Amino acid sequence: MLEAFYPKQYMASAYDIDFKGFYENGSRGIIFDIDNTLVPHGAPADDRAIKLFDELRSIGYEVIIISNNKEPRVKMFCDAVGAPYIFKAGKPNPRNYRAAMQRMRTDAHSTLFVGDQIFTDVWGANRAGIYSILVKPIHPKEEIQIVLKRYLEKIVLFFYNRRCRKQIGGRD
Repeated sequence: MLEAFYPKQYMASAYDIDFKGFYENGSRGIIFDIDNTLVPHGAPADDRAIKLFDELRSIGYEVIIISNNKEPRVKMFCDAVGAPYIFKAGKPNPRNYRAAMQRMRTDAHSTLFVGDQIFTDVWGANRAGIYSILVKPIHPKEEIQIVLKRYLEKIVLFFYNRRCRKQIGGRD
């Protein structure tokens, strides 16, 4: 039952992902969340985020941001990193994940999703059939509704990590 919320991969940071390796294996598009995935909640794009998007484009990726935030926040970030965006995306509804793939001219098999929340980011990507990568939140300061969801996420992550340990140990 909880498997619908499990990411395909769980990483410490979006900046630790082997994007070149994914590209070599056929990935061509990346959908990102912003807040607490690439920068702290509400923060502008920093040098690290700008450099990441430049590197991704030089590899050959199409990139897009989808966010449940309002346009002014999303536009500010995306203008700085040079990425198209979909605001008020309604995650976890898969509709705008599919719209993002259409804009990038990719499909679920050639697209990655990177985000920090299980019940919006990962669940939506999984529902759209996209390879989901969960990253740890960059900063502990978050809106209250997200703080409350983090408690439930801990339960999902407990079972996810237990499953991963079983698979590594060969007991699954």
